[in-house]
Amino acid sequence: IAPQFVLFSGIAGLLAGGHFPLVLGGGHELAYGSWRGLADHLAARRGPPPRIGIVNLDAHFDLRDPARAHSSGTPFAQIAEDCAARGWPFRYACLGVSRAANTRALFARAAALGVLVREDRELTPAGMDAVGAELDAFIAGSEHIQLTIDLDVLPAAEAPGVSAPAARGVPLALLEPLVERVRDSGKLRLAELAELNPGFDIDHRTARVAARLVHLLTLEG
Repeated sequence: IAPQFVLFSGIAGLLAGGHFPLVLGGGHELAYGSWRGLADHLAARRGPPPRIGIVNLDAHFDLRDPARAHSSGTPFAQIAEDCAARGWPFRYACLGVSRAANTRALFARAAALGVLVREDRELTPAGMDAVGAELDAFIAGSEHIQLTIDLDVLPAAEAPGVSAPAARGVPLALLEPLVERVRDSGKLRLAELAELNPGFDIDHRTARVAARLVHLLTLEG
């Protein structure tokens, strides 16, 4: 049985049981498996196409062409294709993007897909009110939210245990209020933490950040 099938069938089962799935990884390809589980759960309820909003805190778009192979760089392109096949809207917000770590073609693809994009250099103390307002508007236009956090969005000093440590990144102190906004929206259905690699970690820094985020996600606002 393919790992993705195990993931999305497990997610669908947990959601049907009224649980809040929290997925820990591993490569970011898990985001497609999580979305598929949520999509299958919602499709079983019938009715109009659901508006699933994906909020990705990440240095990378992960919108590479999945035609050649599926990988940690393709999950949101896979979701876009799946949405198109189902006749569902594709709603995707990627916050913390590094312009140095994404090609012009990926920025163009994000624009063509109508992705809400905010770069790492925009997530500063002075800019957080504006970013938060945009996030609130994105959430308001969605019925269900999938939150996915790629730990490589954080500065390398805070999260060294990832496959692509960030030269700049977005500090945890600025990410936490965004996570809280999503958590407290009443629309969060599942969440993921991706790219934790203990083999690259230093003094368990990344693991401690991941644990703190898990704690934050499970608190009641």
